Amino acid sequence: MKFKPENTRKIAVFRALQLGDMLCAVPALRALRDAYPHAHITLLGLPWAKSFTKRFSRYLDSFIHFPGYHGLPEQSFNESEWSDFKELIKCENFDLILQMQGNGNIVNEMLQDISPGKIAGFHSVGNYMPGNLFIEYPTGISEILRHLLMLENLEIPSKGTYLEFPVSEIEQRNLDCLNLDISFRNYVCIHPGSRGSWRQWPTFYFASLADKCAENGYQIVITGTNEESEITSKVMSEMNYPAIDLTGKTGLGEVAQLITDAALLISNCTGVSHIAAAVETPSIVISMDGEPERWGPLNKEIHKTIDWTKNQDFEAVLDEMMQLTMDIQK
Repeated sequence: MKFKPENTRKIAVFRALQLGDMLCAVPALRALRDAYPHAHITLLGLPWAKSFTKRFSRYLDSFIHFPGYHGLPEQSFNESEWSDFKELIKCENFDLILQMQGNGNIVNEMLQDISPGKIAGFHSVGNYMPGNLFIEYPTGISEILRHLLMLENLEIPSKGTYLEFPVSEIEQRNLDCLNLDISFRNYVCIHPGSRGSWRQWPTFYFASLADKCAENGYQIVITGTNEESEITSKVMSEMNYPAIDLTGKTGLGEVAQLITDAALLISNCTGVSHIAAAVETPSIVISMDGEPERWGPLNKEIHKTIDWTKNQDFEAVLDEMMQLTMDIQK
């Protein structure tokens, strides 16, 4: 390995992104932990990711809130918070920071400015980094494989491409306490929300698929956050069959357990689609961003990703779902 374990005691992973992005990085985190079993690995991320660090404590030891920076859209920039963060990173004196945010635009220079240690990751035209610690940001491939390629450049071998999503006993009990009238593999989860309206498939299409599943004997469970209640309510109002409404009633772990025990998940290409991939629950995933090769699950047999930007054919989606449910029932 380019960084010897005996000399690499403190590692930071910079990935200040949302749930789906983080779940796609889990195979890379698994490989990193296997290569550096005794290192202290810190995630530099968005505030919500503190809970992600706790959930994936097998791979991550601590969390530092990244407060935002000029030109990065995930959160607003605060000069005072940035100064504190910059000073903290310098004091941490990491042996290695892995730039797993993106193609290096903005962040490579930013990390160089705040870290006295080594930095490795991705670069691209306009933010080229000399030496052999960076690779050209690959396009047209899975987000999972992209980060494993970056680690491969550092001579860190892959430990598999599969995703993970551990659920705690408390989260399982919380779900049990809801006393839902559902049985194992006899219900379909519909998750119509997504971050950003442009990534949301029309609600009447979700309602139509839900009705078709109900016609075939499945119970329908609608999930979403409180912020997505307008979307989930609209789906249910457009359905002809009843549904169990869990909007705002579950945390992330409870939703993951629901998906684990479901026969099928139907969602936009968002965080829950990666949970379905992790727990191997079949899914219909609607890609509204035109990058299905990047964000779609790797297992194409049980996960069907439809690129709605190229083929807006509801009947084709319905056919995919019906075939998938037939395969499930075999």
